[in-house]
Amino acid sequence: QVQLVESGGGLVQAGDSLRLSCAASGRTFTVGWFRQAPGNVRGFVAGITWTYATYTNTRYADSVKGRFTISRDNAKNTVYLQMNNLKPEDTAVYYCATRMSTGIYTGVNDYAYWGQGTQVTVSS
Repeated sequence: QVQLVESGGGLVQAGDSLRLSCAASGRTFTVGWFRQAPGNVRGFVAGITWTYATYTNTRYADSVKGRFTISRDNAKNTVYLQMNNLKPEDTAVYYCATRMSTGIYTGVNDYAYWGQGTQVTVSS
């Protein structure tokens, strides 16, 4: 079983940046970031999968393409989500999740392990 711990959330203004971290207790393959705003379903934000030490594959939701960047440090078992040019509509609880195989899937049911979430609030 893998344990995930998110950090880096906070309150920022529109246009600001934040970097979220997802620290895993062990090796992971595919890691996804999801977010859930009040009254909304949890939705896919970005995902990254490990294939070789020098190559990874990424995938993004259309709403964050060009603003968010997902990356990973395999030596630290940590995945990052760099969020730039934040907008009020990015306000949500952000969760990281992992699945024990490659392939970046966008459904919540495709991921077996989840972190507790970190709040991101963007004021206008």
